[in-house]
Amino acid sequence: MLKVKKNDVLLKACRKEPVPYVPVWYMRQAGRYQPEYRAIRQNYSFFDISHNPEICAEVTQLPVKQLGVDAAILFADIMTPLKSIGINVNIVEGIGPVIENPIRSEKDVTSIRLLNPGNDIPFIQETIKILRDQLDVPLIGFGGAPFTLASYLIEGGPSKGYHITKGFMYSKPQLWQNLMERLSDLTISYLMAQIEAGAEVVQIFDTWVGALNTEDYHEYIAPFMHYIFSEIKKTGVPTIYFASGATHLLKEWNELPVDVLSLDWRTTIEEVRNRHINKALQGNLDPSLLLAPFDLIEKRTKSILDQGMDKPGFIFNLGHGIFPDVKVETLKNLTHYIHEYSRKDLVK
Repeated sequence: MLKVKKNDVLLKACRKEPVPYVPVWYMRQAGRYQPEYRAIRQNYSFFDISHNPEICAEVTQLPVKQLGVDAAILFADIMTPLKSIGINVNIVEGIGPVIENPIRSEKDVTSIRLLNPGNDIPFIQETIKILRDQLDVPLIGFGGAPFTLASYLIEGGPSKGYHITKGFMYSKPQLWQNLMERLSDLTISYLMAQIEAGAEVVQIFDTWVGALNTEDYHEYIAPFMHYIFSEIKKTGVPTIYFASGATHLLKEWNELPVDVLSLDWRTTIEEVRNRHINKALQGNLDPSLLLAPFDLIEKRTKSILDQGMDKPGFIFNLGHGIFPDVKVETLKNLTHYIHEYSRKDLVK
């Protein structure tokens, strides 16, 4: 029998239900800013960790124990399913995912096969089962959105302008659709496997889709995101959608069957709500502020909380992931402040 959760505040916020305080978790909350994680990385590569259920569960739980956050997020990478179906991808320190043979032809696209979770990612399912027995907060599963996965597959790694990816999209529309269909099915299979194993929320990272304008998103991307979220919605598990630099796409996102929109730091919660967005919201402290004096962090956090708590359905997070220079103590203090400030306000 699964362990009964003591803390379901995140799940309630996703569904815009009343909460006793604002839940908080941090993107990339398990990682290089933690001395314990750095010690583990001396003996294991990134994929070594994510492929070892016991070690992966330990790394996933570490920030929950250290920081007091309201959710754990599975320690993995959006490249995990691609690597698991035979694509040669490596996580390079200081760079990110690097693909040895970028997509250029129809043969490259048709070689992307379906994910067979039982054979391809048994380590993910086993890790989640371990975590569900140990955690007293919800576990967030996640995957990459088709555009962001495609950008790595086509560019060969991170890019500034995504020119090759967009050129492929414009010049080979039928092949692009084939690629999007394959990556959509891959993402659905990956997320469904996590949900079946016990993930209680899933977040889709479309980190780089802000490189597209609204017209291109509507034509080339939205149908596939609608398909993905519609399939996940059948499970009843809440969904979150994140991208960076994509505020101009909020109207498109509002039409998707997704529960929570995760915002970067370039806009305010108030501005988004004023645009008649009816989803729950997550965000959106600038991660760079984590290097500021704590009184400034507190001031900016208070502003975000005041805006977020104005309506039901708000989760505090960063506008992007934690980076290595951040101190654990800063995040501990921030988590405590968020809980205490929002608890006092919500019980008034």
